[in-house]
Amino acid sequence: MFDCPIEESGGVLSGPVRQPLQMLSEQEYGHNGTIHDDATARSVGFEGGTIEGPTHFSQFVPLCHALWGDDWLARGCLSARYRAPAYEGDSLRAFLRRPDKDGAVAEIWMQRDDGTEILRGTASLGPDFHDTALTRRLAELSPARQPVILSNVEIGARVPRLPVRLDADRRVGKLYPFSLADKLRRITEPSPLYTAAQAPWDRPLVPFEMISVLMQHSWEDRSVDIKGPAVGLFADQEIRLLDGPVFVGEDYEVDREVVFLSESRRTESVWIRTRLLRPGSDEVVAEMLLNCAFMKESYAPYESERKALYGG
Repeated sequence: MFDCPIEESGGVLSGPVRQPLQMLSEQEYGHNGTIHDDATARSVGFEGGTIEGPTHFSQFVPLCHALWGDDWLARGCLSARYRAPAYEGDSLRAFLRRPDKDGAVAEIWMQRDDGTEILRGTASLGPDFHDTALTRRLAELSPARQPVILSNVEIGARVPRLPVRLDADRRVGKLYPFSLADKLRRITEPSPLYTAAQAPWDRPLVPFEMISVLMQHSWEDRSVDIKGPAVGLFADQEIRLLDGPVFVGEDYEVDREVVFLSESRRTESVWIRTRLLRPGSDEVVAEMLLNCAFMKESYAPYESERKALYGG
């Protein structure tokens, strides 16, 4: 399934060192710059345009497949907090710790070759998925007390269903200016699963990292009234396959709901749950929980609006 040598030591599986590519330098996001272009990223303190977080998920797929087999490709879950940015040219390795004998959740993490931890989280197998990294994280967070960029966003706000589809050769769109075929020429862990029918399935599968693209490419901030321009980045992300796999060339629909608002010293975060559904039905194929964190310093009127809203 995967041409990926896997090592194991002390119950920890690790894949090879990879150097993922940055494919979003030409991303168009309304009139905003994005964290993936060098100028914008440097303006908020990064070294340059960052690699999009879910790109890293591909390096965990062979490890999860080694642990759970084909079932994971249909009912798998990756749940992670992004802890540090990665840049093109970085050498990265994925790790997975086998669950305890009676455990159902595997710890995962990724490191750069200098020891920097890029992400940490969990992998698990449905239908239960158990105690994922983001299930725990949401339970520990306090709600945002004085949102400014997100002051017009309400928990429970919903975005109506939209049709989505991922074809092999069609450019995805302005948010993701490449096609699936372009991605597969650069993906860190290629597999024949992504290009042709492989038993037990009769169609090629959408790679795990591209499930994020399929579910996110139609996103617009005005759908839930996020103020801007402000620079956003993925801070936490979980993808669950409930009735997968997700197939190339298949028609789906997505809907979205705001489930939480949080904040840190530098960011305001909107947590959105997106469902991937079969058209015209309530059958959920996959779910994605995404924390999109907006940099306070990148929103020009932040301080004046904060004072107007909350005083002080």
